[in-house]
Amino acid sequence: MLLHIVARGKIGRSPEAELVDRYLARIAWDTKLTELPEIGGRIPAEKTPFRTIALDEKGRDLSSENLAKVLGDWRDGGIRECRFRIGAADGHSDDQRREADLLLAFGKATWPHLLARAMLAEQLFRATSILAGHPYHRAG
Repeated sequence: MLLHIVARGKIGRSPEAELVDRYLARIAWDTKLTELPEIGGRIPAEKTPFRTIALDEKGRDLSSENLAKVLGDWRDGGIRECRFRIGAADGHSDDQRREADLLLAFGKATWPHLLARAMLAEQLFRATSILAGHPYHRAG
């Protein structure tokens, strides 16, 4: 299953970009990062069937193990792509929230978008590692 991060705004050359790249390179699954301008832009066609997870402050706060379970269930159910949407400064519209298969939050704190990308990349690395059977130090 392709793990596709679709993010508003350009990350450029920054410590956050290096961190995102480092985690994405460690993931054994196919990954893709698409950056869009703050407004507009063209999102590439999805691989169907697909699911969408929108990072949103109103979303569910899943543990790493629960995120891994969601991704594993979708993968095993034949989903070919999972899109992770990171909105612009004002977040997602109500329509975008309704269209998402899952709203995901990283706690109640507000995170800068560039840091949210790095946190997402790390969680995707962790989730795929859990699914691959690597020991997880917080299990149990």
